[in-house]
Amino acid sequence: MAPVRRADVAVADLLEPADAVSLSAGGGRTRDTRLTPSAPGNPTPMVSIHELYRRWLDELWHGNRDVAADLVTEDFVGHWPDRDVTGPADLAAVVRETHAMFTDLSFALEVGPVVEGDLVAARWTGRGRTAQGPMRFVGHDILRVRDGRFAEYWVATRTDS
Repeated sequence: MAPVRRADVAVADLLEPADAVSLSAGGGRTRDTRLTPSAPGNPTPMVSIHELYRRWLDELWHGNRDVAADLVTEDFVGHWPDRDVTGPADLAAVVRETHAMFTDLSFALEVGPVVEGDLVAARWTGRGRTAQGPMRFVGHDILRVRDGRFAEYWVATRTDS
């Protein structure tokens, strides 16, 4: 007798969360590492590092500064070319400063996030309007994950106006 096959069961449903695998657009397999945010008393369900980065770009950098404490550790350090930023409050201040320079500011993920061990890398494009007119800029992020949140950040950006 032939084994019964269920077409409605995905491979990822059969794996433990830490071993979840997804297919990339190019047909390659990528590891979807799962983690649990470590904030005390935080009942947040397990999320993937990919989902954590999506919240970083789609929520935080689109102006929701309240999520900074959910996304980064208390001892977070962000390295910008001209300064270092420490902790969720300072990060939220940088997001506020960035949004104050533009109207209609938005970000789009171009590449990634690519996860390797505790590091995440991505390329994004930002668009906004200043008093001088529309501005486009691109950036590359590298973030280090610890205990389910981002602990360190390196960014390189360039305006492309």
